[in-house]
Amino acid sequence: MKVLILLTLIGVLWLVSSRRWRNRFLKPIALLLAIYLAVTSPLGVSLATQGLTAPLPPDSGEPVDAIVILGRGDDVRNRRVEIAEQLWREKRSLKIFASGMLDAEFMVEQLKNNGVETQAISGERCSQTTEENALFTAAVLHPQNVQKILLITDPPHMLRSVLSFRASRFTVIPHASPLPSSWESERNVPVLLREYTGLISYAITNRFRQRSPSELEHPPIDVTTKLKTWNCKL
Repeated sequence: MKVLILLTLIGVLWLVSSRRWRNRFLKPIALLLAIYLAVTSPLGVSLATQGLTAPLPPDSGEPVDAIVILGRGDDVRNRRVEIAEQLWREKRSLKIFASGMLDAEFMVEQLKNNGVETQAISGERCSQTTEENALFTAAVLHPQNVQKILLITDPPHMLRSVLSFRASRFTVIPHASPLPSSWESERNVPVLLREYTGLISYAITNRFRQRSPSELEHPPIDVTTKLKTWNCKL
């Protein structure tokens, strides 16, 4: 409705304005609106999502050392827990690890409530970025000889997550948890823009480089400090 009103307003202004005013103001506005409509259309969202998921291999179905779940808030948390629980019951792994501030505690508690054995569940509740998801997970799981993981997150977030966890010397099998079907295209667009921006930022700042075993044994000072003082482990 808002877009229709805006289109009507642009049309009226086009009819009553001078050619100079159209060229200087209305044409750029109309072009930006056309780009916005293309990007937020179902086709635009689908193409943008495919751009993030096409480079990823499918889930091979092989056993792994741990199932790792990443959080993204209330709307997606329950579905990810259900997927992790199902994979655990299929014996893809004996361990489930939840990662993410504001999400991990809830996911751990829900897994327990759903009947997953307590000794199978662990996690960390301090990471605030995708890079920290990987670093904190490595700090906890590498000492347990966890090398191959099944990674659960949504399709737009998966590519950046896989590259980040590979940088922390994990062998990663992606297993996507879809975003809610109730989300409109306009709600998916900020998620997609965030992921494209994140990919570019991480690449420019060299955060996808593979870290040495020594770097992972002695992670950045903020990770080390949080692990020791913030009670990060669940």
